[in-house]
Amino acid sequence: MTVRLPLIIVGGGLAGCLAALALAERRPDLPLLLLDSDDRFGGNHTWSFFDSDVPAAMRGLVTALQPIRWPRHRVRFPGRERVLEMPYNAIEAPALDALVRERLPAGSWRLGVTVEELDSKGVTLSTGERIAASGVIDARGPSGPQPGLELGWQNFVGIEFAARASDPDCATVMDATIPQLDGYRFVYVLPLGPERVLVEDTYYADEPVLDIPQVADRVRQLARERGLSGAELRQEEGVLPILIGGDPDTFWPPADQIARLGLRGGFFHATTGYSFGLALRMASDLAGRNGSFDSPALAEWTRERFVQHWREMRFFRVLNRMLFRAAEPDERYRIF
Repeated sequence: MTVRLPLIIVGGGLAGCLAALALAERRPDLPLLLLDSDDRFGGNHTWSFFDSDVPAAMRGLVTALQPIRWPRHRVRFPGRERVLEMPYNAIEAPALDALVRERLPAGSWRLGVTVEELDSKGVTLSTGERIAASGVIDARGPSGPQPGLELGWQNFVGIEFAARASDPDCATVMDATIPQLDGYRFVYVLPLGPERVLVEDTYYADEPVLDIPQVADRVRQLARERGLSGAELRQEEGVLPILIGGDPDTFWPPADQIARLGLRGGFFHATTGYSFGLALRMASDLAGRNGSFDSPALAEWTRERFVQHWREMRFFRVLNRMLFRAAEPDERYRIF
Protein backbone atom coordinates (compact mmCIF):
# COMPACT_ATOMS: atom_id res chain seq x y z
CA MET A 1 0.00 0.00 0.00
CA THR A 2 1.36 3.39 -1.01
CA VAL A 3 1.21 6.07 1.70
CA ARG A 4 0.56 9.52 0.28
CA LEU A 5 2.84 12.11 1.85
CA PRO A 6 1.25 15.40 2.85
CA LEU A 7 1.76 18.88 1.57
CA ILE A 8 3.27 20.73 4.55
CA ILE A 9 2.60 24.42 5.06
CA VAL A 10 5.01 25.89 7.62
CA GLY A 11 3.52 28.99 9.22
CA GLY A 12 0.00 29.47 10.52
CA GLY A 13 -0.27 33.19 9.88
CA LEU A 14 -2.59 34.81 7.37
CA ALA A 15 -1.10 33.39 4.17
CA GLY A 16 -0.57 29.86 5.48
CA CYS A 17 -4.04 29.62 7.00
CA LEU A 18 -5.86 30.95 3.93
CA ALA A 19 -3.95 28.54 1.70
CA ALA A 20 -4.79 25.61 3.99
CA LEU A 21 -8.47 26.61 4.14
CA ALA A 22 -8.75 26.97 0.36
CA LEU A 23 -7.05 23.62 -0.21
CA ALA A 24 -9.24 21.86 2.36
CA GLU A 25 -12.33 23.25 0.62
CA ARG A 26 -11.38 22.66 -3.01
CA ARG A 27 -8.78 19.89 -2.83
CA PRO A 28 -9.95 17.56 -0.05
CA ASP A 29 -8.11 14.74 -1.82
CA LEU A 30 -4.75 16.39 -1.05
CA PRO A 31 -3.23 15.39 2.34
CA LEU A 32 -2.29 18.55 4.21
CA LEU A 33 -0.41 19.47 7.36
CA LEU A 34 -0.34 23.06 8.71
CA LEU A 35 2.33 23.79 11.35
CA ASP A 36 2.85 26.80 13.60
CA SER A 37 4.95 27.51 16.67
CA ASP A 38 2.29 29.65 18.39
CA ASP A 39 -0.64 28.38 20.46
CA ARG A 40 -3.17 29.84 18.02
CA PHE A 41 -3.43 30.64 14.34
CA GLY A 42 -3.20 34.17 12.99
CA GLY A 43 -1.45 35.78 15.95
CA ASN A 44 -2.86 39.07 17.24
CA HIS A 45 -3.76 41.06 14.15
CA THR A 46 -6.51 42.98 12.39
CA TRP A 47 -6.47 42.70 8.59
CA SER A 48 -8.22 45.33 6.48
CA PHE A 49 -9.32 45.15 2.86
CA PHE A 50 -11.60 46.50 0.15
CA ASP A 51 -14.28 44.48 -1.63
CA SER A 52 -12.16 44.47 -4.79
CA ASP A 53 -9.40 42.58 -2.93
CA VAL A 54 -11.56 39.43 -2.69
CA PRO A 55 -11.45 36.95 -5.62
CA ALA A 56 -14.85 35.54 -6.53
CA ALA A 57 -13.82 32.02 -5.53
CA MET A 58 -12.90 33.21 -2.02
CA ARG A 59 -16.03 35.19 -1.17
CA GLY A 60 -17.62 32.34 0.75
CA LEU A 61 -14.50 31.81 2.84
CA VAL A 62 -14.19 35.54 3.58
CA THR A 63 -17.86 35.64 4.63
CA ALA A 64 -17.18 32.75 7.02
CA LEU A 65 -14.48 34.91 8.65
CA GLN A 66 -17.25 37.33 9.73
CA PRO A 67 -15.69 40.59 8.51
CA ILE A 68 -16.58 43.89 10.11
CA ARG A 69 -17.83 46.24 7.41
CA TRP A 70 -18.15 50.01 7.13
CA PRO A 71 -20.15 51.49 4.22
CA ARG A 72 -17.67 54.36 3.83
CA HIS A 73 -14.19 55.45 4.86
CA ARG A 74 -12.37 58.72 5.50
CA VAL A 75 -8.94 60.10 4.60
CA ARG A 76 -7.53 63.38 5.98
CA PHE A 77 -4.49 65.51 5.19
CA PRO A 78 -3.65 69.04 6.29
CA GLY A 79 -6.17 71.27 4.51
CA ARG A 80 -7.89 68.33 2.81
CA GLU A 81 -10.47 65.76 3.87
CA ARG A 82 -12.59 63.32 1.95
CA VAL A 83 -15.19 60.70 2.83
CA LEU A 84 -15.40 58.02 0.18
CA GLU A 85 -18.66 56.13 -0.27
CA MET A 86 -16.73 52.92 -0.70
CA PRO A 87 -17.03 50.02 1.76
CA TYR A 88 -14.06 49.05 3.91
CA ASN A 89 -13.69 45.77 5.80
CA ALA A 90 -11.63 44.18 8.56
CA ILE A 91 -11.14 40.66 9.89
CA GLU A 92 -9.81 39.88 13.35
CA ALA A 93 -7.35 37.06 14.06
CA PRO A 94 -9.61 35.05 16.42
CA ALA A 95 -12.04 34.51 13.55
CA LEU A 96 -9.24 33.02 11.42
CA ASP A 97 -8.09 30.79 14.27
CA ALA A 98 -11.65 29.51 14.84
CA LEU A 99 -12.25 28.78 11.15
CA VAL A 100 -9.02 26.81 10.76
CA ARG A 101 -9.90 24.63 13.76
CA GLU A 102 -13.44 24.16 12.45
CA ARG A 103 -12.71 23.36 8.81
CA LEU A 104 -9.38 21.57 8.72
CA PRO A 105 -9.72 17.84 9.37
CA ALA A 106 -8.38 16.43 12.61
CA GLY A 107 -4.68 15.61 12.29
CA SER A 108 -4.10 18.15 9.50
CA TRP A 109 -2.77 20.90 11.80
CA ARG A 110 -0.41 21.20 14.74
CA LEU A 111 0.29 24.16 17.01
CA GLY A 112 3.19 24.71 19.38
CA VAL A 113 5.74 23.06 17.09
CA THR A 114 8.90 24.79 15.91
CA VAL A 115 10.39 23.87 12.54
CA GLU A 116 14.18 23.94 12.76
CA GLU A 117 14.90 22.89 9.18
CA LEU A 118 12.88 22.47 6.02
CA ASP A 119 13.83 21.14 2.62
CA SER A 120 12.08 19.88 -0.48
CA LYS A 121 11.36 16.48 1.11
CA GLY A 122 10.05 17.48 4.50
CA VAL A 123 10.67 19.29 7.77
CA THR A 124 12.60 18.67 10.98
CA LEU A 125 11.12 19.91 14.23
CA SER A 126 13.04 21.29 17.20
CA THR A 127 12.27 18.03 19.00
CA GLY A 128 14.17 16.11 16.34
CA GLU A 129 11.02 14.69 14.77
CA ARG A 130 11.22 14.38 11.00
CA ILE A 131 8.06 14.69 8.88
CA ALA A 132 8.34 13.67 5.22
CA ALA A 133 6.35 15.55 2.61
CA SER A 134 5.55 15.54 -1.07
CA GLY A 135 5.72 19.31 -1.08
CA VAL A 136 6.79 22.00 1.38
CA ILE A 137 5.61 25.62 1.48
CA ASP A 138 7.35 28.20 3.67
CA ALA A 139 4.70 30.65 4.89
CA ARG A 140 6.54 31.93 7.95
CA GLY A 141 7.12 35.63 8.37
CA PRO A 142 10.52 37.08 7.39
CA SER A 143 13.39 36.46 9.77
CA GLY A 144 15.97 39.24 10.01
CA PRO A 145 17.34 41.21 7.03
CA GLN A 146 15.96 40.34 3.60
CA PRO A 147 18.85 40.00 1.12
CA GLY A 148 18.04 41.57 -2.21
CA LEU A 149 15.34 43.90 -0.90
CA GLU A 150 15.75 47.60 -0.21
CA LEU A 151 13.14 48.39 2.41
CA GLY A 152 11.58 51.15 4.40
CA TRP A 153 9.22 50.31 7.23
CA GLN A 154 5.70 50.94 8.45
CA ASN A 155 5.68 50.74 12.25
CA PHE A 156 2.48 50.74 14.28
CA VAL A 157 0.86 50.21 17.65
CA GLY A 158 -2.91 49.87 17.97
CA ILE A 159 -5.01 49.78 21.13
CA GLU A 160 -8.63 48.68 21.23
CA PHE A 161 -10.65 50.81 23.65
CA ALA A 162 -14.06 50.24 25.20
CA ALA A 163 -15.50 53.39 23.65
CA ARG A 164 -18.23 54.52 21.27
CA ALA A 165 -17.28 56.13 17.95
CA SER A 166 -19.17 59.27 16.87
CA ASP A 167 -19.68 57.76 13.40
CA PRO A 168 -19.67 53.96 13.69
CA ASP A 169 -20.39 53.54 9.97
CA CYS A 170 -17.17 55.24 8.82
CA ALA A 171 -13.61 53.94 9.19
CA THR A 172 -10.83 56.51 9.28
CA VAL A 173 -8.10 54.76 7.32
CA MET A 174 -5.66 57.65 7.15
CA ASP A 175 -5.65 60.86 9.19
CA ALA A 176 -2.31 62.61 8.56
CA THR A 177 -3.26 65.87 10.29
CA ILE A 178 -1.21 64.84 13.34
CA PRO A 179 2.48 65.81 13.92
CA GLN A 180 4.64 63.86 11.49
CA LEU A 181 7.63 63.07 13.77
CA ASP A 182 9.92 60.39 12.25
CA GLY A 183 8.34 60.35 8.81
CA TYR A 184 4.95 60.00 7.20
CA ARG A 185 2.57 59.40 10.11
CA PHE A 186 -1.17 58.99 10.46
CA VAL A 187 -3.83 57.78 12.88
CA TYR A 188 -6.11 54.90 11.94
CA VAL A 189 -9.52 54.53 13.66
CA LEU A 190 -11.75 51.48 13.24
CA PRO A 191 -15.11 51.28 15.09
CA LEU A 192 -15.14 47.50 15.62
CA GLY A 193 -18.46 47.37 17.46
CA PRO A 194 -20.94 49.43 19.51
CA GLU A 195 -18.41 49.78 22.36
CA ARG A 196 -15.13 48.83 20.66
CA VAL A 197 -12.79 51.17 18.78
CA LEU A 198 -9.29 50.41 17.52
CA VAL A 199 -6.99 53.46 17.47
CA GLU A 200 -3.64 52.99 15.78
CA ASP A 201 -0.57 55.21 15.47
CA THR A 202 1.15 54.32 12.18
CA TYR A 203 4.34 55.88 10.88
CA TYR A 204 6.77 55.19 8.05
CA ALA A 205 10.41 55.11 9.11
CA ASP A 206 13.85 54.34 7.73
CA GLU A 207 14.45 51.62 10.34
CA PRO A 208 12.29 48.79 11.75
CA VAL A 209 12.61 50.17 15.26
CA LEU A 210 9.42 50.31 17.32
CA ASP A 211 9.42 51.72 20.85
CA ILE A 212 6.19 50.02 21.89
CA PRO A 213 5.62 51.81 25.27
CA GLN A 214 6.32 55.23 23.74
CA VAL A 215 4.05 54.71 20.74
CA ALA A 216 1.34 53.16 22.94
CA ASP A 217 1.34 56.37 25.00
CA ARG A 218 0.91 58.32 21.77
CA VAL A 219 -2.08 56.14 20.90
CA ARG A 220 -3.68 56.90 24.27
CA GLN A 221 -3.19 60.62 23.65
CA LEU A 222 -4.73 60.32 20.17
CA ALA A 223 -7.70 58.48 21.67
CA ARG A 224 -8.21 61.16 24.33
CA GLU A 225 -8.12 63.90 21.71
CA ARG A 226 -10.89 62.09 19.80
CA GLY A 227 -13.05 61.33 22.82
CA LEU A 228 -12.34 57.61 22.56
CA SER A 229 -10.70 56.94 25.91
CA GLY A 230 -11.94 53.93 27.84
CA ALA A 231 -10.81 50.62 29.22
CA GLU A 232 -8.07 49.04 27.12
CA LEU A 233 -9.29 45.72 25.71
CA ARG A 234 -6.20 44.62 23.82
CA GLN A 235 -3.08 45.91 22.06
CA GLU A 236 -1.42 44.94 18.80
CA GLU A 237 1.78 46.11 17.19
CA GLY A 238 3.86 45.38 14.14
CA VAL A 239 6.53 46.36 11.66
CA LEU A 240 5.64 45.97 7.98
CA PRO A 241 8.09 46.15 5.06
CA ILE A 242 7.75 48.91 2.46
CA LEU A 243 9.50 48.00 -0.77
CA ILE A 244 11.77 50.65 -2.27
CA GLY A 245 13.87 48.56 -4.66
CA GLY A 246 16.21 45.63 -4.93
CA ASP A 247 17.10 42.54 -6.96
CA PRO A 248 14.38 39.85 -7.10
CA ASP A 249 16.89 37.15 -8.11
CA THR A 250 18.91 37.79 -4.96
CA PHE A 251 15.85 37.81 -2.75
CA TRP A 252 14.47 34.62 -4.30
CA PRO A 253 17.12 32.70 -6.32
CA PRO A 254 15.66 30.85 -9.33
CA ALA A 255 17.22 27.58 -8.15
CA ASP A 256 15.43 27.67 -4.78
CA GLN A 257 13.41 24.47 -4.32
CA ILE A 258 11.12 25.72 -1.54
CA ALA A 259 7.81 27.42 -2.31
CA ARG A 260 6.97 30.59 -0.39
CA LEU A 261 3.81 32.44 0.58
CA GLY A 262 3.08 35.65 2.48
CA LEU A 263 5.78 38.07 3.56
CA ARG A 264 8.39 35.32 3.25
CA GLY A 265 7.74 35.30 -0.49
CA GLY A 266 7.50 39.07 -0.96
CA PHE A 267 3.72 38.91 -1.36
CA PHE A 268 2.80 42.26 0.17
CA HIS A 269 1.75 45.60 -1.26
CA ALA A 270 4.88 47.66 -1.81
CA THR A 271 3.49 50.91 -0.36
CA THR A 272 1.09 49.78 2.37
CA GLY A 273 2.80 46.57 3.47
CA TYR A 274 -0.66 44.95 3.53
CA SER A 275 -0.97 41.37 2.36
CA PHE A 276 -4.61 40.29 2.80
CA GLY A 277 -5.66 40.65 -0.83
CA LEU A 278 -2.54 38.92 -2.12
CA ALA A 279 -2.90 36.12 0.42
CA LEU A 280 -6.47 35.53 -0.78
CA ARG A 281 -5.44 35.51 -4.43
CA MET A 282 -2.51 33.16 -3.87
CA ALA A 283 -4.65 30.79 -1.79
CA SER A 284 -7.37 30.74 -4.43
CA ASP A 285 -4.95 30.15 -7.31
CA LEU A 286 -3.02 27.50 -5.38
CA ALA A 287 -6.19 25.53 -4.68
CA GLY A 288 -7.29 25.88 -8.30
CA ARG A 289 -4.05 24.93 -10.04
CA ASN A 290 -3.86 21.73 -12.07
CA GLY A 291 -0.13 21.09 -11.76
CA SER A 292 1.88 18.95 -9.40
CA PHE A 293 2.03 19.77 -5.71
CA ASP A 294 5.55 18.47 -5.21
CA SER A 295 8.20 20.87 -3.92
CA PRO A 296 10.01 21.74 -7.19
CA ALA A 297 6.74 22.44 -9.03
CA LEU A 298 5.37 24.56 -6.20
CA ALA A 299 8.63 26.46 -5.86
CA GLU A 300 8.64 27.30 -9.56
CA TRP A 301 4.97 28.31 -9.53
CA THR A 302 5.17 30.55 -6.46
CA ARG A 303 8.37 32.18 -7.69
CA GLU A 304 6.75 32.97 -11.04
CA ARG A 305 3.91 34.62 -9.16
CA PHE A 306 6.41 36.65 -7.11
CA VAL A 307 8.16 37.89 -10.26
CA GLN A 308 4.80 38.88 -11.72
CA HIS A 309 3.92 40.74 -8.51
CA TRP A 310 7.33 42.47 -8.54
CA ARG A 311 6.57 43.83 -12.01
CA GLU A 312 3.09 44.96 -10.98
CA MET A 313 4.56 46.92 -8.07
CA ARG A 314 6.94 49.01 -10.20
CA PHE A 315 4.93 52.25 -9.88
CA PHE A 316 4.65 51.82 -6.12
CA ARG A 317 8.40 51.30 -5.72
CA VAL A 318 8.90 54.64 -7.50
CA LEU A 319 6.30 56.21 -5.19
CA ASN A 320 8.13 54.79 -2.18
CA ARG A 321 11.47 56.21 -3.30
CA MET A 322 9.78 59.62 -3.45
CA LEU A 323 8.18 59.05 -0.06
CA PHE A 324 11.43 58.17 1.68
CA ARG A 325 13.88 60.33 -0.26
CA ALA A 326 12.16 63.32 -1.87
CA ALA A 327 11.27 65.23 1.29
CA GLU A 328 12.23 65.80 4.88
CA PRO A 329 10.37 63.52 7.33
CA ASP A 330 7.81 66.11 8.42
CA GLU A 331 6.96 66.95 4.79
CA ARG A 332 6.66 63.43 3.38
CA TYR A 333 2.86 63.41 3.61
CA ARG A 334 2.85 65.81 0.66
CA ILE A 335 3.85 62.95 -1.66
CA PHE A 336 0.31 61.61 -1.25
